[in-house]
Amino acid sequence: MFATTPLRIVAVSAGLSQPSSTRLLADRLAAATRERLAAEQDGDGRDVEVRVIEVRVIELRDLAVDIANHLVSGFPSATLREAIDAVTEADGLIAVTPVFTASYSGLFKSFFDLIDNTALTGKPVVIAATGGTARHSLVLEHALRPLFAYLRAVTVPTSVYAASEDWGSSGDEYTEGLPSRIRRAGGELASAVLGRTVSGASRAPGLDDGEDAVVPFEQQLADLRLD
Repeated sequence: MFATTPLRIVAVSAGLSQPSSTRLLADRLAAATRERLAAEQDGDGRDVEVRVIEVRVIELRDLAVDIANHLVSGFPSATLREAIDAVTEADGLIAVTPVFTASYSGLFKSFFDLIDNTALTGKPVVIAATGGTARHSLVLEHALRPLFAYLRAVTVPTSVYAASEDWGSSGDEYTEGLPSRIRRAGGELASAVLGRTVSGASRAPGLDDGEDAVVPFEQQLADLRLD
C-alpha cells in the first residue's frame, strides 16, 4: 500500500556547462538514493505504507539571472521561489558544486545565501563537488561541510568528490572508486531520510553504555532541532 505523502529527494547542481560533470554527479547520487530508498522500503519487513519516491534536480545555471536579481532587489521570481521551496521542503538534499578558486562556486553560494538560515534545520544532506584534479578534494570538508553546519543541516558522513580521472575508474586496493562512493553516500542519505542510523547501528544506548554509545539518527535530528 502506498502512502499519500511522497519522499522528496532534491539535488542542486551548480554546474555551468552543458553537458556538465556536476549535473552528472548529481544525477548519479540521486539515482543511488532512490535505489536504496526503494530497496529499504521493499525489504523493510514491517507492516508500513510504502511511500512514492520523487526525485528532482535543480539546475542553478537556469536560475542565475533570477538569483542575481533577488540578491539586489530582495524579491525572488516565481521560478526561483519555487526552487527554494523545493529545497526547503525536501526530505533529503544533494548539493553538488564545481570547484572554483579552491572553493564552491559563486553561483552555488549565492543560491544558498537566499535560503533562511533555519530552513534546513535537521535536513539530511549529501555534499559533493567536481574538479579537474584530486588536489581540491578537501573543499568538501573546508568549505561545504561548514556551510551546511551553519545552515543546521545534517550532512551524512560520506561526501563525494569527482576529479576528471575518477570518471570510469573503479579505484584500487587503497581507494574506493567513484561508483562505490556514490552508492555509499546515496545509501547513507536514504537511511537518514527514513530515520535510521547512518552507521547501520540500530540499538538505543542503554544504562551501561559510556560516552561513546551509539545514538540513533532520529535522536540526533531531534537534538539538533532543539538547538
